[in-house]
Amino acid sequence: MLRTSLGFATIGLGTSVCGAGLVLLLLTLQGLPDDLGPGRWAILASALAYVVLALVVGTVWAGYLQRRTVLWFLAGRAPTAQEAARALRIPVDLAVVSGTLWAAGSVLFGVLSAVFSTWLSGLGVLLTIVLGGLATVGLTYLAAERVARPLLSASLKVAGPRGATTVLTRLVVTWGLSSGVPLVGVLFLVLPPHIGRNDPAPSLLVLALIGLVVGALATALFARAVAAPLHRLRVVLDDIRAGRRDVAVGIDEAGEIGMLQASVNDLAAGLREQERLRDLFGRHVGDDVVQHVLEHGVSLSGDVRDVCALFVDVADSTALASELPPDEVVRRLNRLFEVVVAATNAHGGLVNKFQGDAALCVFGAPTRHADPASSALRTARVIRDAVRELGELDLGIGVATGQVFAGQLGSPSRLEYTVIGDAVNEAARLTEHAKQVPGRVLASGPTVEAATRSERGHWTEHEAVRLRGRPVPTATWTTTS
Repeated sequence: MLRTSLGFATIGLGTSVCGAGLVLLLLTLQGLPDDLGPGRWAILASALAYVVLALVVGTVWAGYLQRRTVLWFLAGRAPTAQEAARALRIPVDLAVVSGTLWAAGSVLFGVLSAVFSTWLSGLGVLLTIVLGGLATVGLTYLAAERVARPLLSASLKVAGPRGATTVLTRLVVTWGLSSGVPLVGVLFLVLPPHIGRNDPAPSLLVLALIGLVVGALATALFARAVAAPLHRLRVVLDDIRAGRRDVAVGIDEAGEIGMLQASVNDLAAGLREQERLRDLFGRHVGDDVVQHVLEHGVSLSGDVRDVCALFVDVADSTALASELPPDEVVRRLNRLFEVVVAATNAHGGLVNKFQGDAALCVFGAPTRHADPASSALRTARVIRDAVRELGELDLGIGVATGQVFAGQLGSPSRLEYTVIGDAVNEAARLTEHAKQVPGRVLASGPTVEAATRSERGHWTEHEAVRLRGRPVPTATWTTTS
C-alpha cells in the first residue's frame, strides 16, 4: 500500500516537473523568453504558480475521481463491481487529468505571451507547451499502469478483463513518446513561420535526445507490461502440459492479455473438471472401460471375446440383512468389494458391475488378457482368503470361461458397458453351488484346463453338478485349500 501510494505521488510530481523542465529548455533554446520583453518575468512567475496550482488541483481531482478506490484500498477489503470498474480507469483518469491541466496551461501562457509580445511568440509558447504536455500525458499513462498493478489485480478479480485494446493503446503511446512528439517538434522548428529567432540546431539536438531517452523509457515500460504477464502465462501453460491441473495465473491486465489470462484459467478449470469427471466415470465403470470408450467412442456396439468370468455372491444375505442394521450391512459389503476390486485390478481384470451383494468380474474384456483363466482362478483364491481373514461374511465364487459379447448395451441416451454370454451365466450358477463346498470356490473344467500348470496345482476335481437352466451336468473344480 505504501509503495503504491508513493508511486502515484512520484508519477504526479515527476512527470509534471520533467514536462515543465522540457518546455523551459526548449523555450530557452529558441530564445522565446527574450522575445517576451519585460513581461517574461511575470509569465515565469505565473508559470511557477501554475505548476504548483496544477499539482494541487491534479491531486485533488484525481483523488475525487478515485475516492472510492482509495477507501477500499486503504481498508484492505475487496472492491464491489462498481468500485472495481472505476479502479480500472486509473491510468485513463490520470492521463485525462494531466492532459486537461496541460491543455489549459498551454492556452493560458500562449495568450499571455501573445499579449506581452507577438502572436508568433504566443504560438511558439503554446506549441512548445503542447509538446511537453503530450510527453507528460504519455508517460503518466504508462507509469500509472505499472504503479497501479496491485489495484488493478484486485479489481480484475471482481470485474474481470474488459477487452479494451490496451496493447494497441500502449503501442500508440509508446510510438508517440519515442517518435511522434520529437518529430512534431522538429516540424515546428524547421517549417514556417520558424518559431523563435535562435538557431534551431540545439533544439533539434535536444528533441533527438529526448526522443531517445523518453522512447527508451516508454519502450521499457511497454515491454515489461507485456513480457511479464506473457512469461507467467508460459510458465502456467508448461505446468498444464506437464500434467498439473491445480494451476492458475493471476489476472492483472484489463485488455487482451487479461482476457488471455482468463482463458488460460478457464482452460485449467475445464481440464480439472474433465479429470474429475473421468475419475468419477472410472470409479463407476472401471479405467479399462473409460479407455475403451475414449478410443472407440460411445455407440451401441461391441465384439465377441473369449473371456473368463468371475462371479462373487454373499451367502445367506437375506438372513444377514434381517439380523444387522442396514448401514452395518453396507459397511461389510463395502469392505468385501474393496477386496474384490483390489484383487481383480491386481490381476488385470475388470469389475464390470456390482449387483446388490454380488459382483461380476471379467478377465479379457475390454482389454485383451494374455492368460485370463490363470488370473481369474488366482483372483478367486485371493478374494476367498481375504474374506475369510476378515471373518465378516460368507460367500461363494464361481469361475467360467467362454465366448461373450462385450460392449455397450442400452439406448443412445443411456449406455452401459457389459458382457453377455453363457460364460457369465455359468459363473453365476456355479456361485450358487460354491456356497456349499468347503473351499467356497467352483470353477468349470475348461477354465482350469486353460490355466497354467502352476495354477492348476491349487485345484482339485470336484463332482459334476447340474446347473439351473442347463440340460447336462457341468464338470467342476474346487481349491485344494
